[in-house]
Amino acid sequence: MEEKIMKKFVSLLLALVLCIALIGCAAKTQTPSGDAKSELIGIVLPTKEESRWLNDQKYFNEIFGSDYNYEILFSQNNSATEKTNVETLISKGAKIIVLCAYDAPASAAAVNDAKKEGITVISYDRLIMGTDQLDYYVTFDSCSVGKAQADYLIQQAGSEKGINLYMYSGALTDNNSVLFFEGAWKALQPYIADGTFIVRNCDKAVEFKDKNDLTRDEMISIMQTIDSEWNMATCKALAEAHLTAVGADAKGKTFVLGPADDDCCRALSDAFRADPDVTSLTITGADGVEASVQYIIDGKQSMTVYKDSQALVRGTKAIVDSLLAGETPKTDTTYNNDAMDVPTVQADVVTVTADNIAEVFFDTGVYDGSKFTGWHK
Repeated sequence: MEEKIMKKFVSLLLALVLCIALIGCAAKTQTPSGDAKSELIGIVLPTKEESRWLNDQKYFNEIFGSDYNYEILFSQNNSATEKTNVETLISKGAKIIVLCAYDAPASAAAVNDAKKEGITVISYDRLIMGTDQLDYYVTFDSCSVGKAQADYLIQQAGSEKGINLYMYSGALTDNNSVLFFEGAWKALQPYIADGTFIVRNCDKAVEFKDKNDLTRDEMISIMQTIDSEWNMATCKALAEAHLTAVGADAKGKTFVLGPADDDCCRALSDAFRADPDVTSLTITGADGVEASVQYIIDGKQSMTVYKDSQALVRGTKAIVDSLLAGETPKTDTTYNNDAMDVPTVQADVVTVTADNIAEVFFDTGVYDGSKFTGWHK
């Protein structure tokens, strides 16, 4: 009798342990079911005209793959098209919209429209401003991008004084541009103040040369005169105008703080190198796009800050998977968009020069080194 009772007790105990284990496994999983993966995920990117966003499209296709029901639309750097894209995704019953804003303040209305329909909105790369309806943000540490560019220029300057510096910013419609510039300014300002660098193309920067902690309005007042609009033609025109406006003494050894966009950097590089009075050029970029890797190999671009879009897409996928599985996504920090603190997943950046280009791009398989002219291991 006692033996039978003991057997029943052991059986019940084993069953209880098994149930607890199964519950624990269920609580830990963040893998959405097949039915959940059938939900439409809308992805809106700024334009097909920039290498950066074509790379992001490629990575979304590779990382999301055929297991997910998703649609990628491009806004072609047009606020009205962006609004139409969001409306299209709403009408198709999207469960989640991943929106990389062309015009960060204007995109708030699209976020609000989506939230009225119960759609989760993830701000991708560029923070959407002025709405308290945003759910998540996926980005790089934007201030560190600008700081990495500035740190490179400072390192290359060494102890020399009186180096000609030309500064360019990203589009004012993109909140990241302000963060990029903030990171660069905080690092560069002491070296502008002590005469290491002489700013040649921006009177506002000279006006604030003794102030490190600028207000947002003060930063924007500088950026308004050096706004690249994330456009290669605009960069070329700005550079040519700036070089025409100064004499040969403001050229010679020239440093350029490029906007955090490699396409723009190459346009600036072409314009500065075409001026016969520019005897040497040190110029920064960001993104790590293929064409700029070739420019670095050729000595036409000094460095890039590699923002691995694959990391952003993987971060986005992690949020999507959690949401589809009914879980709360894990985040790293928050960013304030003037209306709320937005839960944020943040990816790191890497400074790349000719010295570590193979380690970052070729050895890891990001690019095939054999396809680049003049590259030798």
